[in-house]
Amino acid sequence: MDDNARVDILLVDDRQENLLALEAILEVLGQKLVKARTGQEALRCLLSQDFAVILLDVQMPGMDGFETAALIRERERSRHTPIIFLSAFSTSEQFVFQGYSLGAVDYLLKPINAEILLSKVVVFVELFRKTEEVKRQASQLAVINTELKRSENNLQDFLDNANDLIEVLSLKGEFLYVNRIWIDTLGYNNENLKAMTYLDVIHPDYRRQFDEAMQTVKSNRFNLTLETVFLTRQGREVFVEGSLNCRFEQGKPRAIRCIFHDVSERKQAEKTHAQMLFEQIGRLQAEEANRMKDEFIAMVSHELRTPLNALLGWSSLLRMRQLDSATTKRALEAIERNASLQAQVIDDLLDISRIVTGKMHLSVTEVPLKEMVEVALGSVRSNAEAKAIQLEMHLEPELGSILADANRLQQVICNLLSNAIKFTPEEGKITVAVKRDVTNAQITISDTGIGINKEDLPYIFDRFRQVDSTYTRSQGGLGLGLAIVKNLVELHGGRVEVQSPGRGSGATFSVFLPVNQEALLPSDVIENNAENNAMIESEICLKGLKILIVDDQADLREYLFTLLGEMGADVVLAESAQEAFNLCQLQEPSVLISDIGMPFEDGYQLIQRLRQNGYKLPTIALTAYARNEDYKRALAMGYDMHLSKPIDPKTLTAAIARIVERSL
Repeated sequence: MDDNARVDILLVDDRQENLLALEAILEVLGQKLVKARTGQEALRCLLSQDFAVILLDVQMPGMDGFETAALIRERERSRHTPIIFLSAFSTSEQFVFQGYSLGAVDYLLKPINAEILLSKVVVFVELFRKTEEVKRQASQLAVINTELKRSENNLQDFLDNANDLIEVLSLKGEFLYVNRIWIDTLGYNNENLKAMTYLDVIHPDYRRQFDEAMQTVKSNRFNLTLETVFLTRQGREVFVEGSLNCRFEQGKPRAIRCIFHDVSERKQAEKTHAQMLFEQIGRLQAEEANRMKDEFIAMVSHELRTPLNALLGWSSLLRMRQLDSATTKRALEAIERNASLQAQVIDDLLDISRIVTGKMHLSVTEVPLKEMVEVALGSVRSNAEAKAIQLEMHLEPELGSILADANRLQQVICNLLSNAIKFTPEEGKITVAVKRDVTNAQITISDTGIGINKEDLPYIFDRFRQVDSTYTRSQGGLGLGLAIVKNLVELHGGRVEVQSPGRGSGATFSVFLPVNQEALLPSDVIENNAENNAMIESEICLKGLKILIVDDQADLREYLFTLLGEMGADVVLAESAQEAFNLCQLQEPSVLISDIGMPFEDGYQLIQRLRQNGYKLPTIALTAYARNEDYKRALAMGYDMHLSKPIDPKTLTAAIARIVERSL
């Protein structure tokens, strides 16, 4: 038996054989038997232990059993400990009565009947155990009650000193509890609250909303957030926000708990704070934009200035001097050659612009994967050989074809290969692997180059982003190549990913392209319309058409006036939406060509006014807003066609002819 589960029994007798006899009788109980040979020794045991029962011999030398019992009863701790007197010499009633007067529970004569002794001791052992359990439970209960009281006091203190307005409402809306801040803020006292409901402190405009919230939480076990307005006793409005929930007992709603925070000052300051934040963000964005702009300009300025010097120089000579025919010819050739160089630089930059503005269109055909990758590798092989870089290619045997723009897809692979060659040291290695499954074709290009830092990986496809943008960087470039790759791949409905263990550990770029897809271009885009292409190839006459041009840019108005006038059209110009609307009333034009972004009233507002007033003339939106969503919005607002600036003259005249023919 566990020592902690046993109880103590004190055996007191001056004779060792008597103690052994008692021990032999009681050992079957499995309890802890403590033996003492004298009264003094028994008292010492009682100083440190509590006993379930004491078996005390009456006749002992020195201090007899009665004297020992008297001293035991004087101590508070042992005053009620059961004592059974044991005696072998006297049956006098006087001794028996003396024993009971000292608090004995029994008086047994020796020789002891074992069964009787056992039965009596068992009773006191069980009684001791139960008494100790009651004491333990009482002690625990006292601790729990103390803790509950402390928790209750802490909770009350917390609620009263909270910054929130806390209220508990009955299901009928009566106030069961409000905290101190609630009273201090709204000015009501406990006497006022006895005759009030929650509706008395809610602004009339918000009562229905609050009542609906009350009804909702009564049937649901979740918090309901709410903004409302309280009224103080003096009628002042207090803007609050917070939550309501319902307390349920045995599945039934009992009370509504509400916690609200006073946000009056916050609402007052929100406009100022939002404005300050907006200005701060604006400044940071402007600073970042200026930094990126300065870096970008620094990187491309020499590419533009070199041909520009020749252009300006020869142009000045042609204007200032009368040159001979041979020199004039050389001047014009130089101007054309350097203009072409500038155009090439600008075309590289405009690739990203076309993507951003939605003007990058794909010419989708069936592209054999194997041949396309081999051509791309062939175009960069000489550059790789110049650095003694090993090129490896791993192609699955059955790659087949995919729907893609062959030129743009080859541009993607060449950009990635050129990038790998640029950042791979001499005698490095580049591996190209191509595979496909039922849904995707995957092109993977891995190198043993300088790698990419982990913190730079999320930004590697950003426009104008370079890991090293200083003037001393070892590699050139404008930071556009990977951005163009990402956007071209996404135009194909695919995705591109990059992985690198870190600086000095190489990099791996993976391109995933869907095997089956359709071109994602609107059917009415002029550049891809076969009917319009046929019209562009032929001479178009606009004679007899009265065309109204609306644009706030004078140079563009004059250009269109000259262009369309030479085609035979009667051109009318307007510099604002209001002027255009007035001219439509006076001159009844055949076609309207309008800019979108104009001051005071834009092109969308103009077309709405015209359509609402019954004007059904053909209309074209000619605008620098060139995203796909701009195209869709223009048609949705009432335009018949959307063209993006800058526009090719033949494309514009073909569009006019087509839209007039459609309206006939």
